[in-house]
Amino acid sequence: MSNKLRFILSPTFLSSYAVIALTVPNLALSITDSMPFGAAMANIFLPMSAYTIIMSLSRHPGRQVWILFPLVFFAAFQMVLVYLYGGGVIAADMFLNLITTNPGEAMELLDNLLPAVAGVFVLYLPLLIIAAIQWSRHITLSAAKRRPVRRIALIIWTMATLLAATLYVVYPKGEEKAGRFEYRVENNLYPINVFYNLYLAIHESWLSAHYQENVANYRFNSVSLHEKASTEVYILVVGETARSRDFQLYGYPRHTNPKLSKEKRLMVFKGVRSQSNTTHKSVPMLLTAASAEDHDRLYREKGIIAAFREAGFHTAFFSNQQRNHSYIDFLGEEANDVCFIREHIANGITYDAQLLPYVRKELSKRPRKLFIVLHMYGSHFNYRDRYPKADAHFLPDLPTEAKAQNRPQLLNAYDNTILETDRFLANLISMLRAQGCISAMLYTSDHGENIFDDDRKLFLHASPRPSTYDTDVPLMVWTSREYDRSHPSIVKALRSNLHKGAESNASVFPTMLSIGGIKTRRNLDSLSLANPAYKLGTRYYLNDHNHAVPLSAYGIR
Repeated sequence: MSNKLRFILSPTFLSSYAVIALTVPNLALSITDSMPFGAAMANIFLPMSAYTIIMSLSRHPGRQVWILFPLVFFAAFQMVLVYLYGGGVIAADMFLNLITTNPGEAMELLDNLLPAVAGVFVLYLPLLIIAAIQWSRHITLSAAKRRPVRRIALIIWTMATLLAATLYVVYPKGEEKAGRFEYRVENNLYPINVFYNLYLAIHESWLSAHYQENVANYRFNSVSLHEKASTEVYILVVGETARSRDFQLYGYPRHTNPKLSKEKRLMVFKGVRSQSNTTHKSVPMLLTAASAEDHDRLYREKGIIAAFREAGFHTAFFSNQQRNHSYIDFLGEEANDVCFIREHIANGITYDAQLLPYVRKELSKRPRKLFIVLHMYGSHFNYRDRYPKADAHFLPDLPTEAKAQNRPQLLNAYDNTILETDRFLANLISMLRAQGCISAMLYTSDHGENIFDDDRKLFLHASPRPSTYDTDVPLMVWTSREYDRSHPSIVKALRSNLHKGAESNASVFPTMLSIGGIKTRRNLDSLSLANPAYKLGTRYYLNDHNHAVPLSAYGIR
C-alpha cells in the first residue's frame, strides 16, 4: 500500500474529511445568504466544533461517519440547492415539494441538475466509502489523539455558543415582521434549521391530511346579490410559473400576446406580486380567503368553489396538473364536476388547450349559474414540453439544459409558453363571448420564474429567498358586454384600480366574489380590486415558516 493511500485510509484523515465535508454547507450559506458577520461566524464555528466533538467521541471514526449519514445526506442536498438557487437553506417548502411534485416534474428537473449532483457525489461519496472500509476493517483512532482535539473543539464550541446567545440580544425576536434581521437558531443555524424545517413540513402535511374533516361543517353562508333569473358564467384561471414581464400586455417587446392584445374588454392590472414563489402555497391562497397575513384561515375554511356553490352556482374544477393529495386537490374537489385531465391521457403528455373541451362541455349544459376554476400547467419547466412543436414561434428553443449560457434558448422556449397561454385565454374568451350572457374571466399565475436574469444566475422558482422575477405575476380580467351593462359599477371600480398594484394571493379571492356578486359572512371587500376604495398596503411574502414578511425585506418593491 502506497503512503498516499495509507494516509487517505487513516482515521485521522477520515475525521478531518468528515468535519470539513459536513461544514461545507455552512461555509457556502455564510457566503451566499445575507447575514451579519457575527451570525456567519456562529453558523460556521458552532457546527464545525460540534462535528469535531462527535467524531472524537468514538474510537471508530468510520462508524461515526455512518451514524452521521442523515447529516451527510442533508449536506449533499443543501449543496445541490445552493447550485440551483444560489443560496438558501433546505426549506420546509422543499420537503413539501418532494411530496407534492409529481415524478415527471422531478425527472425534468433532475435531468438538468447533473453538474450539481455529480459535484456532491465527488465530495461525499468518497467519504462514505472510506468510512465503510475503516468500519469493516475495525480501524480505530486512539484516545491520545482524540483527547486534545476534543478539548480544543469544546473551547471553540463554548465561545461560538456565547456568540449565538449574544446574537439573540442584538437581533431580537419580532424584527422579521418589520423586515429586519432576526437571529434564531431554528432559522439561521445550519443544520438545526433543516431539522426544524423538516418538523414544520411534517406538521403542515398533518394539517393538510386532516383538512377535509376540519372544514366538513364550515359554511360561508354565501348568497348571490345578482338577479336569480340572470344567466351568469364566471371562470377563474390559475396559471403556472407565468411572469408578467414576458407578456406583451405588460410592455414586453416580443409579441407574446397577439390575440389578447386585440381584446379591448380585457383589463390588465399592473404591479402585481405573488405572496409565494411556490405552487403548493400560492394556489391555496388564491382559492381561499387565506393570505400571507392570515394564513391560518387555510386550515379551517373552505375555498372559493364552495362559496359559489353555496350561492346556487353549478361549479367545476379542471386541472392539467396531477393530484398530489394537497390543499389544491381538496379545494378542487369541492366542485360539482372535477377532473384532473392527466389521469385520462395515456402517455401523460398534455397541453393546456386540452382543458378547453371540458369547459365547452360545461357550457353546453347551459346552467343558469356556472363557476369554473381551471388550473393550468402553463410555463412550468421544462418549457419546451408545454406547447406543440408546430406552435413554436420563438426559435431556437433548444437546448433546454439549465445553464446560464443557454438563456437565449430557454427564454425562447419560455416565451413560447406565454404565447400558448395567450391562445388558451383567447379561446376561453371566445367561448364566453359566444354564450351571449353575463360572464367574466379572471386570470393570474401562482408565481413567476427566474431564467438567469441577472448576475445571481438564479433559475426556476421556490427558492427560500424570493426574487423580483419569481414573485412577478400577471393579473387580468375580461368581462362581457352583458356583464358591463348589468354591473357597470363593478367594471368602473376594476378599471379605477388597474395601476394601484396588488398582492394576488390577498386580492383574487375577494375580487372573484365581487365580480360574481357573492356575499359571504366574512367579506374582504377592502382587498377586492372591484372595490372603488381599494388601496394597496404593505406587500407581504409568506416565508418558509408561514410568517408574513414584507417583500421589501428581500429588496423587492
